[in-house]
Amino acid sequence: MESTRRTFIELTAAAGFSPATQPMRRRNLLAAGWPQGRLSAVLAAPGKWRPFPRCDERGAWEALPADVRRQSVAAGEHHLGQPWPSLPATVFLEFRRTGNRSHFEQLQFTRRRHLSELVLAECVEGRGRFLDELTNGIWLTCEETYWGLPAHVGVQKAGTGLPDAAEPTVDLFAAETSCLLAWTEYLLGEKLDRVSKLVRARIAFEADRRILTPNLERDDFGWMGLGSGPQRPVNNWNPWINSNWLVTVLLMEKDPQRRVAAVHKILRSMERFLDSYHDDGGCDEGPSYWNRAGASLFECLDVLHSASNGAMNFFAIPLVAEIGRYIYRAHIASDWYTNFADASARVSIAADLVHRFGRRIGDERMMRLGAYAASLRGGAAGSEGIWRDTAALFNLAHLKSTPPKPPLIREAWLPGVQVMTARMKEASTEGLYLAAQGGHNAESHNHNDVGNFVVYADGRPAIIDVGVETYSAKTFGANRYDIWTMRSAYHNTPTIDGVQQKAGLEFAARDVSCRLTEGFAEMKLDTAAAYPPEAGIVSWKRVLRLDRSTHQVVIEDNYNLSRQPGKIELTLMTPCQVGTAASGKLELTEGLLEKGSVVVNYDAKVFRPVVEEIKIEDAHLRSVWGERVFQILLTASSPPASAQWRLRFAQG
Repeated sequence: MESTRRTFIELTAAAGFSPATQPMRRRNLLAAGWPQGRLSAVLAAPGKWRPFPRCDERGAWEALPADVRRQSVAAGEHHLGQPWPSLPATVFLEFRRTGNRSHFEQLQFTRRRHLSELVLAECVEGRGRFLDELTNGIWLTCEETYWGLPAHVGVQKAGTGLPDAAEPTVDLFAAETSCLLAWTEYLLGEKLDRVSKLVRARIAFEADRRILTPNLERDDFGWMGLGSGPQRPVNNWNPWINSNWLVTVLLMEKDPQRRVAAVHKILRSMERFLDSYHDDGGCDEGPSYWNRAGASLFECLDVLHSASNGAMNFFAIPLVAEIGRYIYRAHIASDWYTNFADASARVSIAADLVHRFGRRIGDERMMRLGAYAASLRGGAAGSEGIWRDTAALFNLAHLKSTPPKPPLIREAWLPGVQVMTARMKEASTEGLYLAAQGGHNAESHNHNDVGNFVVYADGRPAIIDVGVETYSAKTFGANRYDIWTMRSAYHNTPTIDGVQQKAGLEFAARDVSCRLTEGFAEMKLDTAAAYPPEAGIVSWKRVLRLDRSTHQVVIEDNYNLSRQPGKIELTLMTPCQVGTAASGKLELTEGLLEKGSVVVNYDAKVFRPVVEEIKIEDAHLRSVWGERVFQILLTASSPPASAQWRLRFAQG
């Protein structure tokens, strides 16, 4: 929990607790109270749900601020007369042949973005100037063999390679595409008939055969969480796809019985997403994935609220609110966020959506973070797809009325995902910031990183979690942990005689506890079980403390091995230059630190520091960290079988 109270708080997970050992609970928070008969009574009839003004409702569109209207029109004008990217079969095949997935994705995503921007430009201007070009985009999209990605086609019976047009399967971007076309048909309506009366009919035909019918008839899509037998927790795919499916149902499905049956199935599927969460709302996928996890949950529930004229209101459910609040509990400063697992350290959050989520649950801090995130990019909505961009246009006045001041909470403890965050003082980025994690090594988007931590100074990164490279076939394949960013040796964790942590539910933290007080925030855990038996660890008790009285971060390791090791290495990852001239002291400077330095004090009688430069070739990681990061190895040669060590971090 976050707290400005000046009382002692101690929150302890039960001995032996690990998320890995917890059964997925069945909460039944959504569907149980809404059988199909009741749904039929409250849902708006086909064609009657009006969430946004349509293009021919000129007053609403012309009332938008002039600068926003100019930006929207200019974005559409950029695409007039420009060729649409082609989607060659050989580029689709690259995923199977070479593992590359980004080449095809860039082409497909560009198509979708162009169509979205053309539709909004037409809605804002309203003169028909963009109709022909956006119809080109609609027709091209409808003629695509597969709306999903090469990386996701493997669920078809034909397997990875080219898609089988005879078996429509639903992934993230098939669902997003149907949603884009559904909004296009809704917003433009009869204006599309000016080009051809077959355009809207084609949209309806493709949406039905690719999304509406497969999702209604099949239960074996893993993201649904509805298959027979034991169910694994679902991840961001669930609300991301369900939100887009829901919009397609409400806007495109004309059969009343199928419509209600689909909404009820979506409620059942969404319950499985909520079942995957602990009561604290912590997202084990990290803040960048929250944009399509908790944020998409909000979109689902917001649509249901709107389409039922407020009758379906799930925002009073405590878990829903906690899932929303996670995003400011993970915020460090500016666009920096706590980024364990595959999440990026720099996140452009869905600013307007965060603000609207905060309004729905009555959380001013969440609203302020949304307004602040919007201010970082000049108040613009960004390009997050036609749905989010349209919602942002019509929420702009509310967003601008909120002070753009992030809450910068003093501390948070999320016992479900076993993450602690703490800063020196509430509402300030000054001083040191510590985030630490326990958990297990089978989380969604897992890295082998039990006991990992990050340290920031004045809101800038000093000790980091590197994150993940651009996705490839290897990222989610059998050789995932051959990738250096996934391995514990490249996280801020120990390595014993070259033995690193392993992946799996059984490789987990034990005896995890957290204490939050006025003077310090402290997390304790035993990481021994995160390592395989060959590491020889009996216990490895780690204490991670932000000490406000001494303005330090302290990491204590108290270990007991079954044998004397030849070598133990403590890894520290940093984007900073590392000075090693002073014995027992590392000085971290430059890099992404805006001023000053961070000093790491260690026992020079025990450790010898070795600094390895890692040049960043990957475009995604370069956008976060620049051209290089450094791996610091504090190496203890022939240490005893049992010892206690301490590292101290302070601003220089």
